[in-house]
Amino acid sequence: MDTLQILILSLVQGFTEFLPISSSAHLILTPVLLGYKDQGLAFDVAVHLGSLVAVIGYFRADLIRMTTDFFASLRSRGQITPEARLAWMILLATLPIVVIGAAFKSVVETDLRSTLVIAATTVFFGLLLYWADSKGKRFRDEYSVAWRGALVIGLFQALAIVPGTSRSGITMTAGLMLGLTRKAASRFSFLLAIPTILMSGGLVTLDLVRAETPVLWSELILGTALSFGSAYLCIHLFLKLIERIGMLPFVIYRLLLGALLFYFWV
Repeated sequence: MDTLQILILSLVQGFTEFLPISSSAHLILTPVLLGYKDQGLAFDVAVHLGSLVAVIGYFRADLIRMTTDFFASLRSRGQITPEARLAWMILLATLPIVVIGAAFKSVVETDLRSTLVIAATTVFFGLLLYWADSKGKRFRDEYSVAWRGALVIGLFQALAIVPGTSRSGITMTAGLMLGLTRKAASRFSFLLAIPTILMSGGLVTLDLVRAETPVLWSELILGTALSFGSAYLCIHLFLKLIERIGMLPFVIYRLLLGALLFYFWV
């Protein structure tokens, strides 16, 4: 790939991974729109690694407290801090996508990568996000999520295996439906991204190793760095502004994108 292609794809991944607009759809559509060849598994792993490092780096203080209190909760039964409880809920919410993702992986990678599917899911789940944002009570924080709520968010996240759904968007939708504030729903979604991206990246890496694809390290390092920087900036700005601007700008973007896809490709 040339430098411009690396720049575009890395920034697309970094910015769309944590916005409720579907990174998978944008990574599928961008090469098609710009006439690029498929970027390949190695580059996908690199840009997802950049996003993963960004979210871990941004929430590093929270993750240290959650990890410390999580292991402390294993040793001392009956005593659990809010941080430990949140860690348990994140793990519980991860389970549905592990099961459902493994069961439907081959179908998603073949039959569901069409422009029609992306257009339909972009519009439908955009409207669902708007409904949840406008009807949600928005009075709870992420530490109040109980095991039922965690499973609901996890089941919603499993829908994101379908391109165009948006992992961030669908988990924020579920959080808003459960009464979380916009910022709390976003924080839970971003923390939930850590084990999810780690597992999905691991599966893609395994496919890469099996394929014995030659690796161009300069491209991968540049892609990882650009994805990291854009994802970190995206998380920071999103959490800073989301209570003020709401979800409507992202809903409008999704509706416009879906309408264009239906017009030009369906």
